[in-house]
Amino acid sequence: MPSTWIKRLFNLASLRPGEGAPVMWSFGYFFCLLCAYYIIRPMRDEMGILGGVDNLQWLFTATLVVMAAAVPLYGWISSAFPRRIFLPWVYAFFIINLLLFFVLMRDEQTSVMTARIFFVWTSVFNLFIVSVFWSFMADLYSNEQARRLFGIIAAGGSVGALSGPLLTATLVQPLGADNLLLVSAALLGFAILCIRLLNRLGDRSVQAGKQPHSASADDSLGGSAWEGFTLVLKSPYLIAICLLMLLFTTLATFLYFMQAEIVRDAFDDSAQRTAVFAAMDFAVNALTLLFQLVLTARLISWIGLPLTLALVPLLLALGFFIIGLSPILAVLIVVQVIRRAGNYAVMRPAREMLYVVLSRREKYKAKSFIDTFVYRGGDAISAWLFTAVRALGMELSAIALASAPIALLWAGLSFKLGQQQSVLSRKPS
Repeated sequence: MPSTWIKRLFNLASLRPGEGAPVMWSFGYFFCLLCAYYIIRPMRDEMGILGGVDNLQWLFTATLVVMAAAVPLYGWISSAFPRRIFLPWVYAFFIINLLLFFVLMRDEQTSVMTARIFFVWTSVFNLFIVSVFWSFMADLYSNEQARRLFGIIAAGGSVGALSGPLLTATLVQPLGADNLLLVSAALLGFAILCIRLLNRLGDRSVQAGKQPHSASADDSLGGSAWEGFTLVLKSPYLIAICLLMLLFTTLATFLYFMQAEIVRDAFDDSAQRTAVFAAMDFAVNALTLLFQLVLTARLISWIGLPLTLALVPLLLALGFFIIGLSPILAVLIVVQVIRRAGNYAVMRPAREMLYVVLSRREKYKAKSFIDTFVYRGGDAISAWLFTAVRALGMELSAIALASAPIALLWAGLSFKLGQQQSVLSRKPS
């Protein structure tokens, strides 16, 4: 009976012999990361409103400045130390940060400055922990494995993202919001354990000749602290990924600002707004998990990587058109939930496959530069752009209608990058 159940699980996840343990620990690793983040995400969204909706563009700019300092520091660490050492220390650093915020937020009334710092820090925290995770996955698994396994591995994050808001709702009353930071820190500690086990499994696969694409956990990357930037400049493929990221962040930021305004105007009470954000997170993550378990891997095999990458931008173009016709809370929530679920379940795993065909330095350094600095640069630029057009009197409906063609441009670029990835995957490594 147990063997039959295991066989069914392997068939559902498209697993092959020897892949069960690495996928299980990868699943658990991503679960811990996103559960830790989603425990505090509702706090981050509410802190953004407490800091002032009219000041959001400054918070996005501050996030970019912090990223500008963090990216070369990460580049130096990844150059000087092997994967076995620098990956755990990235998460240890964020554990220390969470403990510091725990001390700062012990007061019942959180100051505006603490709220703004927490908003910026959470924006940096989210991008770095996820970017480092996917760099590791792209290094650990081959291109063929990525197409089969990234969907089920991403589902680990979705289970974590689904569990985070539930834990917040269950524990916030008996423990208090500040103590939830300790729960997040404990989850990051378990993620470090997963990294150590995956490094051992990866080294065994390399030694046995089962995974020639993955280098040893004891091999350092070398190079300079700014190499991520220089690698991007040398590669038209990476420059195109940067443009894809800028289009993605522009539209996501526009939608986030629309959300902040519409939710602010719909509810006067802070607790009600936090509840709405938590409910949206739950809906997004439930839908994401369903898609990842039954659709993601099969979608790529059915329609190919290029069309899979273009699917979410095409849906978002339709969503912006509908918002343009009816910019009300219910419509925005539906579009935002579908966009975020589609991004996590379909776009994100497919986008990570773009990096599997690249060198180790590009996977860790160029990818980190794109996922953090370019991502937050797009956030900051589009935040100021949104603020400017609103100051000029442009209505939310007009902004939404103007965003639809940008989504179509994003879809076209995504399709072309998917085609290029397929070409690169056929070249000898």
